[in-house]
Amino acid sequence: MERFLVIVFSAAVGVGFFLWFSQAVKKQSMREYIMSHQWLLHPNSICYWRTAMAVVGFVLYFFTAYQSIAIFIFTFAAILDGADGVVARGCNLGTLWGESLDPLCDKLTYLPPLIGFAYAGVISIELVWILVVIEFVGQFFARRILTWIKFSGAANNFGKIKAMICFGLVILCALMDKNPGLINIVDEVLIACIILSGASVVFKFIPNRLYADILSALNFSCGVTSLIMTHHHYFAWAICIIIVGQLFDLFDGRMALKHGGTKYGPYLDDIADFVSFGLAPAYVIVQKEGSLAWFVGVIFIIGVAFRLYRFIAMDKKRADLPDGIFNGLPSPAGALIVLGAALIATPGILWGLTIVSVVLMVTHIRFVHFGRVILKQIPKPVFFLISASIIIILSFIFKTKDTQMFGYLILGSVTVYMVVGRKWIQN
Repeated sequence: MERFLVIVFSAAVGVGFFLWFSQAVKKQSMREYIMSHQWLLHPNSICYWRTAMAVVGFVLYFFTAYQSIAIFIFTFAAILDGADGVVARGCNLGTLWGESLDPLCDKLTYLPPLIGFAYAGVISIELVWILVVIEFVGQFFARRILTWIKFSGAANNFGKIKAMICFGLVILCALMDKNPGLINIVDEVLIACIILSGASVVFKFIPNRLYADILSALNFSCGVTSLIMTHHHYFAWAICIIIVGQLFDLFDGRMALKHGGTKYGPYLDDIADFVSFGLAPAYVIVQKEGSLAWFVGVIFIIGVAFRLYRFIAMDKKRADLPDGIFNGLPSPAGALIVLGAALIATPGILWGLTIVSVVLMVTHIRFVHFGRVILKQIPKPVFFLISASIIIILSFIFKTKDTQMFGYLILGSVTVYMVVGRKWIQN
């Protein structure tokens, strides 16, 4: 309990400092102070300082008895990962060197303690060294190649989310080190870090205009994979894969707006959405069985098809529908209602919630776009922190095989979105 309180206190102080600092940088007086004290607050200087803090934390934790102080120092160093970006944007102090320095300092912050915990028996030594190899291949060899072929080597979203998860993983290892009786999910979280690290390296070599299409293709692949898993009655895995597809769907639109795409991109996106958010959830309903399963599954498919058709053929052309506003519940959210209910409800309740989902999708009740509106209002460090927390929670659920908790988490998430999505419009 003592270590948990130390972690909570450290996180609260660090987040409080970041929120204060983010607002302070918007003031002219603070910007003037930063410009006159660049040795202390230049984005590159912040990278050096947080790396030095991480080294101090590493020494204190593994070679002294001051482990609580080490946790506080490391947590604060991790929070500073967002502070350098705030200064770079607020004071226009971004540099090409900073693009490479920031991810390098991230690695020098979380990799040494992960290695330390590996040899302390808290986490897998083999998996940690796999992560180390991928990280430094991406940092030095991949970036050198990118420089040679004149590609941008800046970190992408895979790398940023991975960094946040790695920071959280270090803190989780510190908690497990003191409380070995807790359910151990560190290796599962580490595997997620390895996957994201590999994806970060691969995506650096892909032209920006192909990002959206690749993400749509991955979404489609998730839908097909989910159908196969559902056929074999691996419902929890099938539902998890659909949720992964939703993450790909969330980012493909943003990448298309930011980097453009190919002429076939919109068609691929629509097909992927229909498979992942229409066919796959409907097949889950059918495989759950019951006298009305096929009928309700077909109704859901028709509802999703109508929702997608209306969006493409009508809503996109409407002048009275503001940008970032959906006419009807988005099909990914409608799918979440069905998926969450499939894990916790009886067939009758599942069918009832499916009909509710269809009605919300085909009516003209308006909801804000999560990616284009809500997500833009969330500070990036907070978003990456939330993403890291979700992955850690999912790792816990998979470790405990608690499908009911998974179902409640899904339904709780979509409920929060619907409430926030409606309140946002009303405000």
